[in-house]
Amino acid sequence: MSSEPIVILGAGLAGLSASYHLGHQRCVLYEQKHHAGGHIHSEIVDGFTWDEGPHLSFTKYDYVKELFADAVDQDFLEYPVETGNYFQGHWIPHPAQSNLFAVPEPLRSECLRDFHASRVRSDDDAPPRDYREWLHRAFGPTFAATFPTAYTRKYWTLPPEQLTTDWVGNRVYYPSVEDVTEGAKGPLPEQTHYIKKIRYPAKGGYLSYARTLLEGADIRFGRELTHVSFKDKRLLFTNGEQVRFEHLVSTIPLPVLIERSDAPWPVREAAAALTCTSLLLVNVTADHPTARPENWIYVYDEDKYATRINCTEMLSPNNAPTGKTGVQVEVYFSKARPQDASPHAIADAVCDELIEMGVVRDRAAIDSVHTLPIRFANVTFDHPRREALTTVLDWLEGHGMAREGDELEPTTDWDTKLAEARPSGQTLMLAGRFGQWKYYWTDDCVLRGLAVKASLGG
Repeated sequence: MSSEPIVILGAGLAGLSASYHLGHQRCVLYEQKHHAGGHIHSEIVDGFTWDEGPHLSFTKYDYVKELFADAVDQDFLEYPVETGNYFQGHWIPHPAQSNLFAVPEPLRSECLRDFHASRVRSDDDAPPRDYREWLHRAFGPTFAATFPTAYTRKYWTLPPEQLTTDWVGNRVYYPSVEDVTEGAKGPLPEQTHYIKKIRYPAKGGYLSYARTLLEGADIRFGRELTHVSFKDKRLLFTNGEQVRFEHLVSTIPLPVLIERSDAPWPVREAAAALTCTSLLLVNVTADHPTARPENWIYVYDEDKYATRINCTEMLSPNNAPTGKTGVQVEVYFSKARPQDASPHAIADAVCDELIEMGVVRDRAAIDSVHTLPIRFANVTFDHPRREALTTVLDWLEGHGMAREGDELEPTTDWDTKLAEARPSGQTLMLAGRFGQWKYYWTDDCVLRGLAVKASLGG
């Protein structure tokens, strides 16, 4: 039985960042897959580079910008974003609420009328009780029902009344009256999407941004956790290996960590109540140039599997052979919306959808189709989340984890968090989107590594 000073579960971005900032010589990472990177893993197939969804860097933090830029020797692309929406045969610039000019009549006028009425009635100072109420206040019932409510059912796999609003922030644009009114007449002078400009590696996919974090990391691949005893500070893996730990940083999904631990039944029940979506990626290659100019596309039609679409060569022209297109389609499922067909059948239907939308020319142009199932896609911010998460964290506090003031919040204010970070004396830390059960992006996962270093010391 081996013993390591700092053990890290998971070699995704949060785990790599924790090891890098603590010092790789002090850490050992245990990863169940046979590659590192987690959700930022990139694979190259027949000249096409595929990420696990359209990963893009638009961080405001200079530290992350410089870390990523140095990782690719400054060989990155930086360009303004063009994002689109597909709705019943119509192409609408994103966000649709400030581009109503592209919405067909009479729907456009109905959306505009309801929007103005919703702002006149906005004398209720009480916070919205759920995301449905937030949408109605922000946009009026017609636009809310037609666009974000439909998309919520596809992306989050739940109706909006089952979601809280603490995750929204600037992720859903709350428009001014002027923007909606003028946007119904024609394009606004400036786009209102919260992402204005992105960076992406010129070559190698998004995983290239992790090169600096990966260099020198001690990663033990093929180590799937079977059991963790928090009482005995011991890990058991499927290959029979046992590891004792003094300090543990877990980035694996919190429900998995608790399910495979010595936690009592009420804590295990609470962990099982933490819900998320799963994702089926459908990657389609076609023998013709990119058909659409957008970097990614949101699809509102609920009769289509396709929820969000990106073309890999629109991230970097080096991601696909010249003259070809690599179309990636996201299809979401969950306990609330179980997968209703085989991956092959879903992929076949998606190909028909892409042809209908004009993203792929025809069946004869399709060169290949492959799918990738992803068990953990997005944390669901439903109403039971906070209570369930509190129960889990209460129990972990008794096993070496220090409490954090923002632990229940979906996002983190890193300027404040890192300025206040101090050695905590704790022996257990959680890190990453699924490790902490948060709405984290890649820069959050990197900066969590800095917080781990500050808390564990060294």
